[in-house]
Amino acid sequence: MREWAIQNAELWVSEYGIDGLRLDAFHAVQDKSERHVLAELADRVRAASPRALVISEMGQADFRPLTDWGHDAMWLDTLHHALHVALTGERDGYYADFDGSMASIAAELSPPQGPRIIAYAQNHDQIGNRALGDRLPAAKRRVAAAVVLFSPLTPLLFQGEEYGERAPFQFFTDHIDPLVAAATRTGRRREFARFAGFSAEVPDPQDEETFERSKLTPGKPEELYARLLRLRRELPRELEVACDEQARTLELRRGRAILRADFANETVELDA
Repeated sequence: MREWAIQNAELWVSEYGIDGLRLDAFHAVQDKSERHVLAELADRVRAASPRALVISEMGQADFRPLTDWGHDAMWLDTLHHALHVALTGERDGYYADFDGSMASIAAELSPPQGPRIIAYAQNHDQIGNRALGDRLPAAKRRVAAAVVLFSPLTPLLFQGEEYGERAPFQFFTDHIDPLVAAATRTGRRREFARFAGFSAEVPDPQDEETFERSKLTPGKPEELYARLLRLRRELPRELEVACDEQARTLELRRGRAILRADFANETVELDA
């Protein structure tokens, strides 16, 4: 099985010419061998295609992909979770470990690996794995995006986030095997049993309407996103963060640029 997985990765970069691999949910891979399978996979992918990227997804702050396995970058969910809890107050399921404080966000903004960490306010998992595939309201979306884009981490924007896409991104499937289809429906209901208020209203992933509801309506990127993306090119990597828990504001400073993010949904006076 180990060799099969590695050869599969080699195939994609050598025969099909893709520019990189994103390895899904590798915090769940258990390997006690002397050389971890994900380290060997990265080496052999580069031997097959030296310019190919290897990017892993980790659901927790485990930086072995970067420190031990030679991966180019890694997705990390913890900043998303800290932002989401601070903005929504949701503490169900995997959000239970986050308290919504400004300090919890600040702690995720300056990992030593810096730009090799891929950060996001939305992605396919965090939207698609919600029971209804719903996105943050516009004002909260902009706050989360501003923090992500101003940070020295590498930002990821998801499916129309930059222009305020309103369509949900729901979990949809097209399984031919009726047993697999039934198991998928059951699995989705079971998954949300631990999320208060969601378990009874999960859309049927096999229903074509679930797919149709998720289609995008392309638009022009909001100026906030364009300005912050331009600004990133000019800023030093070093980030200073100050938290005000009482006012629920976060101040981020990179060089001469300052971002003040308001998580209290109130007017904040800024010094000139």
